[in-house]
Amino acid sequence: PVLRLLEAQLQDQRREHEEEMEAMRNHMDLMQEELENQQQAFLQSLQLSPEVQVELGLQQEITRLTNENLDLKELLEKLEKNEKKLKKQLKIYMKKVQDFEASQTMVPAERRPHERNMQVAVQRKEKDFQGMLEYYKEDEPLLIRNLIT
Repeated sequence: PVLRLLEAQLQDQRREHEEEMEAMRNHMDLMQEELENQQQAFLQSLQLSPEVQVELGLQQEITRLTNENLDLKELLEKLEKNEKKLKKQLKIYMKKVQDFEASQTMVPAERRPHERNMQVAVQRKEKDFQGMLEYYKEDEPLLIRNLIT
């Protein structure tokens, strides 16, 4: 029984290996075909005049830049949508804070001394922020470069 189980496992592994080898052969054939096509295109481009070569190079670069621009536009739209969502959330939270502050002013003064002490404690925990991001000074050039791009 153990020998049969091991034999079955070995046959399964052999079959998987053969399937992988076949898939790799197919992939290699496709890559070989693509390489031949690229070599043909390269040889044809060498036979063209320098002006036509430059024009083809420019067309390829234009295509690449167009695709890159489309990707960037898609990313921009995504970021704008996220910004709108965050602005809505901010408005909701601002409204909640205003409502909370309004309800606090209605509470009698004798019931608020404890709350005033808590507020002071929270104020002591606050830091002196110069912006919305916290970062190390040595990361500043990288941060600036990322913000620009």
